[in-house]
Amino acid sequence: MNDRTRVLVAVSLTVGLFLAVQLGALALLGPFADSGQQAVEDPENPTNSLLYFAAILVGTGVMLAAFRYGFEWLIRGLVVVLSAFLAWVVLAELLPPAISVVSLPAGIAVGIALLAYPEWYVIDAAGVLMGAGAAGLFGVSFGLLPALVLLVVLAIYDAISVYRTRHMLSLAEGVMDLKIPVVLVVPTSLSYTYLDGESAEGAFDLEEDADEDGVEDDADPEATDPERDALFVGLGDAVIPTILVASAAVFVDTGTLAVPGLTVNLAALGGIVGTLTGLLVLLALVLRGRPHAGLPLLNGGAIAGYLLGALASGLSLSAALGL
Repeated sequence: MNDRTRVLVAVSLTVGLFLAVQLGALALLGPFADSGQQAVEDPENPTNSLLYFAAILVGTGVMLAAFRYGFEWLIRGLVVVLSAFLAWVVLAELLPPAISVVSLPAGIAVGIALLAYPEWYVIDAAGVLMGAGAAGLFGVSFGLLPALVLLVVLAIYDAISVYRTRHMLSLAEGVMDLKIPVVLVVPTSLSYTYLDGESAEGAFDLEEDADEDGVEDDADPEATDPERDALFVGLGDAVIPTILVASAAVFVDTGTLAVPGLTVNLAALGGIVGTLTGLLVLLALVLRGRPHAGLPLLNGGAIAGYLLGALASGLSLSAALGL
C-alpha cells in the first residue's frame, strides 16, 4: 500500500469514527430524554457553558499536575472507570430490553479490556461509546445558545492552548503513553499495534517539527506525516461539535427528518456536514505540515452547518441563535 493510499484510508477511518460518535449521540437522545438524563435544571441558561468550561480548565490543570508529579496511574484509573460506566449507560439505552441485561457486564468488559489489552481498536471502540454518551448527555442538557457559546469559547481556548501557552501539547504527550480513550487511534499500516506503538515523544516532537519561526509543523494531536503508522485525534474534537448537533436535534422543532432510530432534523444534519467538512480541512492542512488546533475548524464548521440547516428549515436567525 503506497503512502497516498495509506493516508486516504486513515482519513476515511477518522471520518467514520467522528460519524459514529455523532450518530451514536443522536440515537441516544430519545432514550436519554425519556429517562430524564438532563444534567441541568435550565438547559437554556448560557452560564451552564461557562461552568462547563471552568470544569475543563480545572480538569486540565489536575491532569497536568498528575503528569508532573507522577500520578499518571490515577488519571488512567479514573478514565477507565468513566469509560466502563459510560459504556454501560450507552448500551443500556441502545440495546433492546430483552438483552439490555448484558449492558453491565459489557461495560465491565470494556474497562477490563482497556486495562489488559489497550490495542487501538479497543481504544477506539471505548472512545466511540464514551464520546456518543457524553455528547448525547450534554446535547439534552444544553439549549441552542449555551451550546453555541460553549463551542465558541472552547474553539478560542483550543487555539490559545495550542499556539500560545502550548499546554495542550504537553497534555497530549502525557495521555498518549497512558493508552486510554481520550484519543482516537487510526492506523495507516496493517501491521500497526498501539501496544508497542509510537511514543508520545515521537508523535509530538516539538523541537524537530519546529520551523524557522519557532512554530511547530506538527502542533496538534491530529498531526502526522505519510511515514507514520497512525493518526491520533483527540476524542474531545469529536465530542464538542457533536454537542451542538445533539442540541439542535433536541431543541429545534422544525425540519424534522424521518430517520429510523435517530432524533435528527435539518439543523442537526447541517451540523454533522459542517463538522465533517471542518475535519477534512483540518486533516488536509495538518498532513501538509501546517499547524492547526482542531476545534476552531471543527466547531466553526459545526456552527456554520447548523446555522445553514436551521435557516433552511425556516427558523429566523435570532431563533437559530437561541435568542
